[in-house]
Amino acid sequence: MNYHSLLNSKTKDKWKRIGTERRAGVALPLFSVYSKKSTGIGEIPDLRFVIDWCSHTGMSVLQLLPLNEVGDDFAPYNAVSTFALDPMYLSLKRLRGADLKLFSKELRALKKRFPKGQGKVNYQIKNEKLVLLKKIFESSDPGKIERYQEFVNKNVHWLKYFSLFKILTDLNEGKNWQDWELKYRYISSLTTEKLIHTYSVEINFQYWLQWQLYEQLINIKKYAMRKNVFIMGDLPFLVSRNSADVWAYKNYFKLSLSSGAPPDMYFSKGQRWGMPPYNWENITADNFGYISQRLKYAENFYDMFRIDHFVGLFRVWTIDLKTPEEYGGLYGKFDPEDENFWEDHGRKILTVMNESTAMLPCAEDLGTVPKCSEKILKEFGVPGINVQRWEKTRGGNFNFLPADEYRINSAATVSTHDSSSLPAWFEYEAGTIDRLSFKLLCDDLNIKEDRYFNVLKELFDENFSNENRLHWKKSISNVYVLLQNLKLNYNEAKKIIDMYLSSFNEKGKFLRYVGLNEKNENPDPDNFIKSTLEKISSTNSIFSIQLIMEYLYLDEDILKNFSGNDFRINFPGTVSGNNWSLVIPLPLEELKELETNNVIKDINLRTGRI
Repeated sequence: MNYHSLLNSKTKDKWKRIGTERRAGVALPLFSVYSKKSTGIGEIPDLRFVIDWCSHTGMSVLQLLPLNEVGDDFAPYNAVSTFALDPMYLSLKRLRGADLKLFSKELRALKKRFPKGQGKVNYQIKNEKLVLLKKIFESSDPGKIERYQEFVNKNVHWLKYFSLFKILTDLNEGKNWQDWELKYRYISSLTTEKLIHTYSVEINFQYWLQWQLYEQLINIKKYAMRKNVFIMGDLPFLVSRNSADVWAYKNYFKLSLSSGAPPDMYFSKGQRWGMPPYNWENITADNFGYISQRLKYAENFYDMFRIDHFVGLFRVWTIDLKTPEEYGGLYGKFDPEDENFWEDHGRKILTVMNESTAMLPCAEDLGTVPKCSEKILKEFGVPGINVQRWEKTRGGNFNFLPADEYRINSAATVSTHDSSSLPAWFEYEAGTIDRLSFKLLCDDLNIKEDRYFNVLKELFDENFSNENRLHWKKSISNVYVLLQNLKLNYNEAKKIIDMYLSSFNEKGKFLRYVGLNEKNENPDPDNFIKSTLEKISSTNSIFSIQLIMEYLYLDEDILKNFSGNDFRINFPGTVSGNNWSLVIPLPLEELKELETNNVIKDINLRTGRI
């Protein structure tokens, strides 16, 4: 496969540095992994084990979910800073400029109180670590460390406001900044200087934490470079409403609105995320300094960066905060509203991003995608994302997209952090449709009450349906039969027909697609996982990057015990302790000992990704 066209794109300087070879990689949240040395949660130095595993299996990309500091919901895409990293990821044993012998007993006790491998993250570890980190900080003298002073001087433009935000949050008993006293909500330079003087120890503690994080993460990047592994950072497109960024730069955000996503076949009410959309006019007036500075800092740690919600560069779905939350994203509108502005709007922002950093931008271009998106991605040579289960042909049959029709400029993946895993999708979702989406379509067609329940009985198998998903009866074997049961003509039922064609006999179609017997809907699990990974790796996509669990499912015991529908990273649209807390079922030291590593390496070799 020839990828030389990328060398003629607007990111050609990045591609020359990275190379246009086909690459395989692994994606993971740091909180989901752990080593025998880590305390309570995955820590930055633990990534050495992942890098070693990548090198051992022929992978050369390590993609990380955001490492930015988070709030009480611990959601990595709802960060309280687009600069600051989260101190819960620090390795206490690898702190610079500190005499750790003084705290050896406390370090052992903390590690004992927070054992790893419990299936879910216990986020109490963050506060416990901070208590001990404060003691270690107070016993050291970072002011005498030249590297520390250099770090502060170079990054004070964001460190100062982030640290003040943290201190004021504590002074206001954890309240959101909108509920602070007026003099703190809209802080003056005089008040700022008074706070810095009064709380100099607390300010310096925050500086010191960020310096320690900086040192540990740049060391990981250096280690990855020696192992010929590229690190892709995930930079949240939006930032929490209760964040240092929004508090310090209110004019960069539209605070009366919430960002989200319009209704689609997966989220019938759309989505309402809560983060405020950007005020691009004001950011533009300041010459995009806010955007370029974020990227320059991230460049210390990453070779590539993933633009979360890439389609938001063109326009963002916005919902007025006065709209009741139970309506989700139903009653929103795009900003900007005029579709004629979208292409130039996105091109301008992406140009600034590209010119601000040596990192290669990559795009998460999922959801409701504007027509101009694909054009801009090709123009810039930016890889989008192709999710295997959602990539289907059009023209009436909705078969799975052939491997040679995947975009060259893309990262092909089996699943995402917002989706079910491969085995859970095949077991519980393939061949079904969303119940609420179907109900809303029926409402639009005036199919209500008794008639609606009769339609459900005629079309769907109750034994395989549940409160969220509807499973088609095998007797609904074609569109003609579907229309007879609906008592509608083709044009009236077009949206329901598309749902049907995309999902009916989906299991059979997928098995045929990956080269297995389509009539056996209970294939051999090992062959199923292996065949699916082979298929995704064989695509035209320059990158094939899979979540770590999809590789681990090659192991028979892991597949048997950890592939349930609830074993996933995030359930979008829900607030739950099950979100952002998944932990893999083995320590990282054991990755290189897995018997399935040869299978992974063989797949990468045979599909030209080594």
